[in-house]
Amino acid sequence: MISKILRFFLKLVLGIFAAVFALSLLAAALIVVVLSVLKSLITGRKPAPAMVFGRFQRYSPQGMWPGGPAQGNAANQRAGDVVDVEVREVRDDKRLP
Repeated sequence: MISKILRFFLKLVLGIFAAVFALSLLAAALIVVVLSVLKSLITGRKPAPAMVFGRFQRYSPQGMWPGGPAQGNAANQRAGDVVDVEVREVRDDKRLP
């Protein structure tokens, strides 16, 4: 009888510890996300997780290895073409005081 009560309390205490641990991990993750968003708002850059997933989406048409054969559309296959441009000098006649 006493062993059943002790076993119940032990399971209860361990369950409470597990719940506190899980909630602390969730709180830490929430704090990191909030700080990352605040940093991105202050610096004007995209948050790091958004950049990572954007990179995955950008390279997904090319396959796993960017140096391999391209599986994308014709624009991706013509990316190596060289286009000559006309050179002209840009002059700024009006200078700021």
